[in-house]
Amino acid sequence: MEEPAGVCDDERVNRSRGQARPSLKDVAARAGVSPRTVSNVVNDFPYVAADTRERVRTVLDEMGYRPNAAARSLRQGRSGLIGLVVPELDSPYFGELAALTVRAAETRGWVVLADQTDGDAERERRMLDGMRLQLVDGLIFSPWALSPAELRGRVDAVPLVLLGEREPGGLMDRVAVDNVSASREAVEHLVGSGRRRIALIGAQPNLPNNTAAERLTGYRAALRAAGMTPTPHLEMPVEALHRADGATAMRALLDHDPPDAVFCVNDQLALGALRVAYERGLRVPDDLAICGFDDIEDGRYSTPALTTVAPAKEQIAERALDCLAKRLGPASVSDPYRDIVAEHRLVVRETT
Repeated sequence: MEEPAGVCDDERVNRSRGQARPSLKDVAARAGVSPRTVSNVVNDFPYVAADTRERVRTVLDEMGYRPNAAARSLRQGRSGLIGLVVPELDSPYFGELAALTVRAAETRGWVVLADQTDGDAERERRMLDGMRLQLVDGLIFSPWALSPAELRGRVDAVPLVLLGEREPGGLMDRVAVDNVSASREAVEHLVGSGRRRIALIGAQPNLPNNTAAERLTGYRAALRAAGMTPTPHLEMPVEALHRADGATAMRALLDHDPPDAVFCVNDQLALGALRVAYERGLRVPDDLAICGFDDIEDGRYSTPALTTVAPAKEQIAERALDCLAKRLGPASVSDPYRDIVAEHRLVVRETT
């Protein structure tokens, strides 16, 4: 007799591995149904009587049955794996985003393989066109170094969703935050609190990613709207986006032309600046107001707690996975690419 669909692959894989875990036939015998009925319950097919479905599920739980994911993936032509590639996994922002992506992917039955590029162009190229893509069904990718032309010219057909500021040109899905608008709101808040010498920490003339450039644009727009002229010596460049870089920039500002407020292009820079303000005996926010961007957990528990722009990180993860799911569906070829702007909000805390 021919084995029911969905039964033979699981059982053969189990037998080949010498495992003694229960098979569909074992569950069927205890539940008093056919193996095909058990397979229908496992695969959540609709045409099973409610009482039968409940009885089979009870036996599945009692016997500890687990379907073989490898066999199922072979049948579907999918690995069940998706890739997440970001510049820095040890960055609090990307770490939080990765955790949210893993949790959201789990509800879809996907496993996430995460990697980092350090913002290096060659590493980004390898991630986009290398052997690793053969392992995954789709890729969520936050590029810093590659140009839009290079991204559009990729030859691999694995579905790709971009995170961040790289313009996809309508040739791939993207989820991003409106950095210009968000930064402008943050600086307008500083202006509204009576600050008139507002510096920026995080200009990146020698770094390839667009995030800092867009946040600098928003900073300048807010100053001009308030009748102020952006001052180059108050726009402090950094080598990287870490706490130490924020501290170095804050020392330089205080040594030469102290501001009464600082907008930092991310929270790590802001926390470095906050530490230097404490070392110099400045009262925050009385003497110096500080605002960051990203709403990382550290900033919520700093002393004083950090005012920041909070991107909707959970929404970013969910929307990126939605795009991948759409590309992996039956209408993936004909569907137009999506350019999604995630929400953000200004969270006012003690540093302003």
